[in-house]
Amino acid sequence: MSAYDPNRSDRIAALAQYPLPQHGLSRLWRYVTRREQPWLKNRLIHALISRYGIDLGEAEDPDPAHYASLNAFFTRALKTGVRPIDSAPDSCVSPVDGRGSQFGSINEGRIFQAKGREFDARELLGGDTALAECFAGGSFTTLYLAPRDYHRVHMPLDGTLERMIHIPGRLFSVNPATTRAVPRLFARNERVAMLFATPAGPMAVVMVGAMLVGSIETVWAGEITPPHGKRIRDWHYGDGGEPGVTLKRGDELGRFNMGSTVILLFARGAVEWAAGLGADSRVLVGQRIGTISGQD
Repeated sequence: MSAYDPNRSDRIAALAQYPLPQHGLSRLWRYVTRREQPWLKNRLIHALISRYGIDLGEAEDPDPAHYASLNAFFTRALKTGVRPIDSAPDSCVSPVDGRGSQFGSINEGRIFQAKGREFDARELLGGDTALAECFAGGSFTTLYLAPRDYHRVHMPLDGTLERMIHIPGRLFSVNPATTRAVPRLFARNERVAMLFATPAGPMAVVMVGAMLVGSIETVWAGEITPPHGKRIRDWHYGDGGEPGVTLKRGDELGRFNMGSTVILLFARGAVEWAAGLGADSRVLVGQRIGTISGQD
């Protein structure tokens, strides 16, 4: 069987990104999105609203002029109660507003990316073989956040943070066209992998950076990237490491300063994805996307 050949427009979109100074452009965009001059930030915010049809009816502050910068607008909070968290004890909920581009199983250490494309769970997790073994035969989902989406990331389950790994890499776009065209996209882009102990066993939440994503931050450590760097950075929590962090299902854990992708990994038999979810399924923070096996 021949390898999947993306259509011509996908190939062009991907090839155009290879020679770009991806990190340099992202640093420049990060600078621009934090400018607080009213004439600039208001023009940028209104352009974004117009381009992507952003609905501010759910925003805690619906007035675009009140945001100090484009980044403040992009990471805006929502009104209390507009994202109810599914309360069933066995519920695994969506950590983001976005599209569930894939829901599936980790087969022989491989994770499905798009038709004809897979990537390695070990590579995704920074090359740690023992860590990848925790998820052998397990479940994964890939959730894509478009520019119009709410850009804070929340906990799918109650969890205690055990480890966080910053893995440097490229910054390709993660839109559907690039996902179809760039081999091993999510294992090549810069990312932050967080490992939690949960009622379902080990859970990895991987926040994948992308073109013009100025930074990734968490509620316990602040901004992780930039700096982008060239070496993997690894933090351990509790038992002599960094102070312990425990979060409840639905709690905010971090945010993208611009849009990107979140990948969830669970161990074998830990979670069963909800019926009806598949490629391009719309999901919202707090929505039940799976069931924890063995829970009452």
